[in-house]
Amino acid sequence: MPAESSKNNRPKFQVPAKTVELEYEVKKSRFIARAVRAQNREQALAILEQARKDYPDARHHCWAYLIGNPRSPATVAMSDDGEPSGTAGKPILNVLQHKDVGDVMLVVIRYFGGIKLGAGGLVRAYSHAAQLAMTDLTTETLIPLSQCLIKGGFEIEQPLRHWLDQRGGGVSSVEYGQNICCQVELPDLEQEALQQFVQGLGAEFLTLE
Repeated sequence: MPAESSKNNRPKFQVPAKTVELEYEVKKSRFIARAVRAQNREQALAILEQARKDYPDARHHCWAYLIGNPRSPATVAMSDDGEPSGTAGKPILNVLQHKDVGDVMLVVIRYFGGIKLGAGGLVRAYSHAAQLAMTDLTTETLIPLSQCLIKGGFEIEQPLRHWLDQRGGGVSSVEYGQNICCQVELPDLEQEALQQFVQGLGAEFLTLE
């Protein structure tokens, strides 16, 4: 994929700043909603597994996640976890899709209180629990990062590290040979400035997309 197209697909967006968890009760059924940042499916499923460990005696652990930019997510998924089809996972996902927050996993744990809510009641309860969690959620801006390779003499390493530290970037890895090859990441908006800096050092600059 060309670098320019890739950048256009990586705008800034809001992500969870920290985990939020709250409880909502309706007709003696307890609904515990937990919203957590998840950057991929594996992280989302690990969050689900942790919720099951934290509430092992709950009847249902329903969930939905939205990964990536909320306006054009990379992937979404949901589960009713034993509730009637369409009464839990879909309402949770619907909430996520209207909140303009990406990279989020939302688990709603239910303790059955002995009174059946019916399909409509379940949809309203899961939606409300999800809404409460997302309303209480604090967010921060995700700044897309570029991945680059810098190749040059050993003398470039320290000035390169210093330059990146000042601009929110860093060195991911370094390979030492006759020269060095540094893999770095930094905010997309700083990529052109980095290229100019590296060329000023007499080093080679390559983008990784």
